[in-house]
Amino acid sequence: MTILVEQHAGYRQITLNRPDRLNALNAEMHGALMAALDEAEADPECRAILVTGAGRGFCAGQDLGDVAVKDDGPPDLKAVLERYNGLVRKLRGLAMPVVCAVNGVAAGAGANLALACDIVLAAKSANFIQAFSRIGLIPDCGGTWFLPQLVGAARARALAILAEPLPAERAAEWGLIWQAIDDDKLKATAHALVARLAKQATIGVALTKRALDAAETNTLDRQLDLERDLQDEAGHTPDYAEGVRAFIEKRPANFTGRR
Repeated sequence: MTILVEQHAGYRQITLNRPDRLNALNAEMHGALMAALDEAEADPECRAILVTGAGRGFCAGQDLGDVAVKDDGPPDLKAVLERYNGLVRKLRGLAMPVVCAVNGVAAGAGANLALACDIVLAAKSANFIQAFSRIGLIPDCGGTWFLPQLVGAARARALAILAEPLPAERAAEWGLIWQAIDDDKLKATAHALVARLAKQATIGVALTKRALDAAETNTLDRQLDLERDLQDEAGHTPDYAEGVRAFIEKRPANFTGRR
């Protein structure tokens, strides 16, 4: 199977599983990954998702064997890009936090798949590579949007044009990812983080994601209006009431993530 799914208390782990190809993406894996995300989204007991890779790499990007160049013309990349666009929109739109544990190289679309997640952890041995220019393409899977938003214009241009590996520790220093973790501690750290997120106020987290995404293009006035509306929505959830009670009673909150 190209995708493995493990159920844990409150969350699911989704593992890219083509280790012999460094988990390079093909049509079968795309379909299986989307199905796994759909199933997690439909499960009321799932309140967070962990994405990682099997073997020694996270994801080497697009499997070029799946879009081989033809002698009579260039390959048709439209179908591949439609899959990528749908996948990124799905990850960004999920009403729960998504953590990515980058266990090895993340190249091309694999790097940008990781950046589409909400919180990215990476093993210190991992590298992020915008490999597209090596084969005459531009960053896709949201790369041209994520890079300047996360690391600024100058670094984004150099990463995209030079296609040089960016070590995980420098990626964390630059703000591309949340943390670089010792390799032998990555799995435990990622699971502890996702388990913690699965106990938070899920609707509030989802609304926070919406607000932060909108802030990238909103004016301050529009963002203030959006904050007002989303805060009103959050304020009508049982988790808000529980959070206030727990604060007053000086005890940990018991959030349910339900409306």
